Amino acid sequence: MTAKNSFRLAAIQAVPVFFDRYASTEKACSLIKEAGAMGATIAGFGETWLPGYPFFIYAQTQPLTFKALAEYIASAVEIPSPTTEKLCAAAKSAGVDVVIGIVERDRATQGTVYCTLLFIGRDGCILGRHRKIKPTFVERAAWGEGDAQGLRVHERPYGRISGLNCWEHNLMLPGYALAAQGTQIHVAAWPGREPSAAPPAPVTLWSRQLLLSRAFASQAACYVIAVGGVRRRADTPERYRELSGFGETGDSYIIDPRGEVIAGPASGETILIAEGSMEAVLAAKAVADIAGHYSRPDILRLLVDRRPLERISNIAPQDNAPCLRTELVHPNEISGSRAD
Repeated sequence: MTAKNSFRLAAIQAVPVFFDRYASTEKACSLIKEAGAMGATIAGFGETWLPGYPFFIYAQTQPLTFKALAEYIASAVEIPSPTTEKLCAAAKSAGVDVVIGIVERDRATQGTVYCTLLFIGRDGCILGRHRKIKPTFVERAAWGEGDAQGLRVHERPYGRISGLNCWEHNLMLPGYALAAQGTQIHVAAWPGREPSAAPPAPVTLWSRQLLLSRAFASQAACYVIAVGGVRRRADTPERYRELSGFGETGDSYIIDPRGEVIAGPASGETILIAEGSMEAVLAAKAVADIAGHYSRPDILRLLVDRRPLERISNIAPQDNAPCLRTELVHPNEISGSRAD
């Protein structure tokens, strides 16, 4: 029975149209259609693919940096919006589940964006979203911190799917939270590996994408679609090329539940495809289910606070109260009494 429960995994490695939400959306929809024609069951895009990773934050800060930041926020995506509606329609038309990295704009403040993974079902409905809980290094100049609301596994007809962004795979606890929910197919979204120096090359933030993706596959006993983005100097808008620095070469992989590479690395713009089966997932979990029989909840447990990080909580007035009181809530507060 398990041998018949198979699925096709796709890593969509492509260049977005940087700072152009509309053009990037159109390209994403075309790529989703292409993945569907290749028989993909689930397709993953790289980190903040739509409309692009904030490469400019690695350059020396200057007036042009703030111009880029302003345009980056202006080109971001709200959930829901006409942009997400187009992505949902493309997923439904192609019959593919889609996990795509987007730059998500805070609908309330309009001044903060998040590194978000958007999960879309083949029925054209949004399954959920996950905001990166801790941007890495200088990424904190571009993105806000997420919460645990989206740290969830989504049940699909062929298996349970999940996703994390880049160095969230280095944090361990977010991955354990997903393993504890029984993830079986995971999208590891990366900006893409930068060209390395001549061997032996130094270990950098991006050259760890294969190492951490393989570790996650082995630990969680699940398939991992480790998908990276691509950006060459020619892909960088001319107005920001002096901020472009290094590029990203993609280097996407698909990894089985034992941590072995079954497809990749990919180069250039391409769609990487691999076959998966539930039999392989269950065989791996039978050996080491780290949140099940291979755990010790009597001595080690994880607490996940799923309350949204609201900055303002509105409290309804009591009878005869003259006005509405607001209470500021610090974004890092995770315990104690709080009005929701």
